[in-house]
Amino acid sequence: MKSLSDYDVVELEQRLAAWGFKTSHARRILRHYYAHVGVVEWTTLKLPGGLRDRLGTECVPMASRVTVRRVAEDGTIKLLLRLADGRTVESVVMPAYQEDRVSGCLSSQVGCAMACDFCATAQTGWERNLTAGEVVEQYLHLRGEAQAMGRRLQTVVFMGMGEPLLNLDSVLDAVRRIAGGDGGTLGWRQITVSTVGIVPGIDALSAAGLPINLAVSLHAPDDATRAALVPSGRRFGVDEILAAADRFQAGHNDRPVSIQYCLLDGVNDSPAQARQLAALLAGRRMHVNLLHYNPTGASLSGRTYRASSAEAADAFMRELRARRVVAHFRRPRGRDIEAACGQLRRRTDSE
Repeated sequence: MKSLSDYDVVELEQRLAAWGFKTSHARRILRHYYAHVGVVEWTTLKLPGGLRDRLGTECVPMASRVTVRRVAEDGTIKLLLRLADGRTVESVVMPAYQEDRVSGCLSSQVGCAMACDFCATAQTGWERNLTAGEVVEQYLHLRGEAQAMGRRLQTVVFMGMGEPLLNLDSVLDAVRRIAGGDGGTLGWRQITVSTVGIVPGIDALSAAGLPINLAVSLHAPDDATRAALVPSGRRFGVDEILAAADRFQAGHNDRPVSIQYCLLDGVNDSPAQARQLAALLAGRRMHVNLLHYNPTGASLSGRTYRASSAEAADAFMRELRARRVVAHFRRPRGRDIEAACGQLRRRTDSE
């Protein structure tokens, strides 16, 4: 049985027409559905009785359900969502700097195939892509959490489990429903897609023409170091990835691309590596988000990484800023519930 989240307006119009009902009901149904974060209040939505019955027997409001909800000391909430086929993904909602807002982190796949050595999600392997409807339901669950907190979901980033550009069709379909004006409440520029650097995917994302943001997880300024951390670096080199980011930026009114860089003690945090990164970004209008490493235990390679010291991290940022690179640290969120960057791995309370 399909969920209402599986439909965009055109698809629902086609279904209603096949049932013999007016297609004009489709837009009203979906706007109601999104406004009530996945709950259908039939008493406030006037529809022909036959259509209401047909929807009730052939559609469910939500196919996923929250099986574990964990709350961190800083207010971050991590949800373990069970999908219709029994598989699970994690989504995160984080209080923003503004007291009335939150940010959301969405997954695009069940597990991940990228095998990034310092990421917990890599340890679960890849199982399958999420459908657009499953992505939309994550968004609705997070909006519901935001409303319960008395806040508004302000931004979302595809930086959870999985590589979004390896499931681009579903991600784009979900983005259009979240920000297209027929259901979701976000603006295009409130959405960011993050990638480890899948060059054909970056070009395909650019060709889609949606005015959303791009973030690239670089994590090293040279190919050898990066390939050890991010195996896909063996296929796409740093120069090639940045060239693709240039093309995306040029097609999006020169809106800055974010460069994600997780600082790892003795691996990628030396002043020389900071200077090398600054040289790569010279002449490019890109922002560097420096990430503190969030512990994930032994990696796929058997290595246990450590966060850079405060002194090394500050020195790295000073080197970047001295060379006129815009850089700042992202504040870690939800570490105590394993909800921070790189920590999602679909744990249950019993694990």
